Amino acid sequence: MDLAAPLLDYTVRTVTLGTAAVGAVGGVLGAFAVLRRQGLLGDAVSHAALPGVALAFLLTGSKDLPVLAAGAAIAGWAGSLVVLRVVRSPRVKEDAGLGIVLSTFFGLGLVLLTFIQRSGDAAQAGLDRFLFGQAATLLESDVRTVTGVGAVAIVLVLLLWKEFKLVSFDPGFAAGIGLPVRALDTGLTLLTVAAVVIGLQSVGVVLMSAVLVAPAAAARQWTDRLGPMVWISAGFGAASGAAGALLSSTVDRLPTGPAVVLCATAIAAASLAFAPRRGLAWAAVAAWQRRRRIHSEAVLIDMLALESGHATMHHADENAHSAEVLRLGRAGVDPRRTLALLAARGLVRAVGGGFALTDAGRDEAARLRGGDGGAR
Repeated sequence: MDLAAPLLDYTVRTVTLGTAAVGAVGGVLGAFAVLRRQGLLGDAVSHAALPGVALAFLLTGSKDLPVLAAGAAIAGWAGSLVVLRVVRSPRVKEDAGLGIVLSTFFGLGLVLLTFIQRSGDAAQAGLDRFLFGQAATLLESDVRTVTGVGAVAIVLVLLLWKEFKLVSFDPGFAAGIGLPVRALDTGLTLLTVAAVVIGLQSVGVVLMSAVLVAPAAAARQWTDRLGPMVWISAGFGAASGAAGALLSSTVDRLPTGPAVVLCATAIAAASLAFAPRRGLAWAAVAAWQRRRRIHSEAVLIDMLALESGHATMHHADENAHSAEVLRLGRAGVDPRRTLALLAARGLVRAVGGGFALTDAGRDEAARLRGGDGGAR
């Protein structure tokens, strides 16, 4: 399947550019949300935006994207303020506060949407697309709006990079040097609201949080530095947005929003599995190498202990020990593969039907045991 061929179509190209822009902006702001352990904030803001969409339509009767986006932004901002106020209260834990705000605002939005649908107003058709997104309705003007708002958000992040970095990693120190921590925290939240709002039409309120969290979580596996993490997250977000749009254009009845989220999740899963140093596969390899090293060291120490107990240690044949003898010393663990590896390193040598330490192996075993070089 050639995923690039659909780009020749104007509609597909427009949708792809729009979802890629949404993913890139979501990746940048999502990186800060993940580092601040506010991954659920995007979920709460996106769900809080739904009643804003409904109220904007009720007040204006318009379904133009700027009007509905303004309503979503106001409601999302209000929801984020409530979240920040609730989580600062010692009586309510952060996860409980986020859950309360999310469910309350989303329930209000569903009630308002139901009221609008039962009002008989024919103009309300299509409002429900904000639940799961409908990227196919993106127009070139919508893409310009998305990229414009996203560009402003990214520029603000760059201008306040040092301040946002301090607030994210050490808010106490930031407050100590006189930075307006609460204002900066509020500014980051406002930018997160902007990232959520521009993605509502293409991804929807239900799935938008994944666009914020999944690329950032994937990027975190590849680096320990903020700068690379933010831009890797932006790249993963843009890639998942573009791939989801192209995939949905080539598969019948596959909605774009869920396809984008599935692509972002696939990137996150691959990063969790294979990212260097942090990936599960790398961790498994490192654990295997650690076990092999420990076993090798234990076999060397055992061979030195057996050799030290011999009365006539100068004869190589008498200093040789079979794998069976060494296995008894290792509680039944077969040391033959370890002996082969030690022989390849020049630490042991085959003698008759057994193995004996070389001079290098004897020195290494003595070093591991804390001796002075061992018996000769």
